[in-house]
Amino acid sequence: MTRRWGLLAALAGALCIAAAADPAERLADPAQEARARAIFAEVRCLVCQNESIDDSTAELAGDLRRLVRDQVKAGKSDAAVRAYLTSRYGEFVLLKPAFSWGNAALWAGPFLVVGLGLLLLGRAWRRRAGEAELSKDESARLAQLARDDEA
Repeated sequence: MTRRWGLLAALAGALCIAAAADPAERLADPAQEARARAIFAEVRCLVCQNESIDDSTAELAGDLRRLVRDQVKAGKSDAAVRAYLTSRYGEFVLLKPAFSWGNAALWAGPFLVVGLGLLLLGRAWRRRAGEAELSKDESARLAQLARDDEA
């Protein structure tokens, strides 16, 4: 019985692999196909958002794979293909976007806000610590109120 389940699982896995890449879509030149597949791993599926277009089964991912293959077939460099995709879909399409000051600000912004908040909180605590002492009149009034509550 377990042997049947193992064979069934192997068959299902083989069918999934076969369905993932349509041989009719592949480029005739193996070097170009390898370049295109390397680019697929770097491009985000805009529908799935956390998968590459190589892993996604969404229609848009298929369209993007065809677009990349067309660009590679036309002789464009990998950088030119990435530049074309980012000009068309924005930098979000890349799983690993290039460094820019805008991206650095997005990553550093939350840390700066938390640091500023901690600085302001520490300042407020220092000011408050100086106001904690009671005057002699306030101490006497507090003692009187405590005695009145006990009675």
